[in-house]
Amino acid sequence: MDLLQTLIISVIQGITELFPISSVAHAVLTPFAFGWDLSPEFLKEHFLPFVVMLHLGTAVALLGFFWRDWLDFVLSLFDGRAVAARRTLFLLIVGTIPAAIIGLVFEKLLKGIFSNVTSAAFFLILNGVLLYAGEKLQKRGAKRVEELSYVQALLIGLAQSLALIPGFSRSGASMVAGFWAGLSHEASARFSFLLAAPIILGASILELPKLAHAPAGTMGNAAIGGVVSGIVAFFSVWALMVWFRKHEVNAMRPFAIYCWIVGALVLALAR
Repeated sequence: MDLLQTLIISVIQGITELFPISSVAHAVLTPFAFGWDLSPEFLKEHFLPFVVMLHLGTAVALLGFFWRDWLDFVLSLFDGRAVAARRTLFLLIVGTIPAAIIGLVFEKLLKGIFSNVTSAAFFLILNGVLLYAGEKLQKRGAKRVEELSYVQALLIGLAQSLALIPGFSRSGASMVAGFWAGLSHEASARFSFLLAAPIILGASILELPKLAHAPAGTMGNAAIGGVVSGIVAFFSVWALMVWFRKHEVNAMRPFAIYCWIVGALVLALAR
């Protein structure tokens, strides 16, 4: 990918990683939408590590945005009075387990559908259904993150594993699961964003070394893309936290409609 292509997909990544509209689907659909002629070898061997580098930028942005939370988590291990922060940390650890295990077990299978435009568009439409129905079926919650049970944290982590399928949103699935667990929109978004960082960092450790064998210039472009993606992601998470704080009802509706429209358009154009 050249520098201009990298900048375009990085901005899209920085927005879609946190908005519940599937960053992985947009990584697959962006080259199709712009008519980029990417080599089959790059798509098969290097595109996923390239996208993971962009994800790494968003993970750094999340760590920066929630730095006080992460500092509190670390300090809670040495302060017996910091019960809420320590419990939240343990809930995050439990919630991280499902996606980590499923990602490792089904890595090769998931890579096979990563660059498939039709399947990404189809699952993006299903993601819209999940967002819309998930919010409609949930009870209005007021639970705080630290009030979750470990079973609920595990189920939220299992829900975010849906994002391993291009088209389903990690943040969308985990937020909907948080709604069902009784969290408010804002608390569910916060838990979802906190869950994202360790998963993305783990994927980075596995995938980024593969960029060493990519065509010349790929690593440099990917690094630039990661920085751009991180900057955009920082402002995206700020905007979303404000949105979910102010909209406790039908907050997911605009994102669901977007998924339906984009998915349907791609399916029509890809025929």
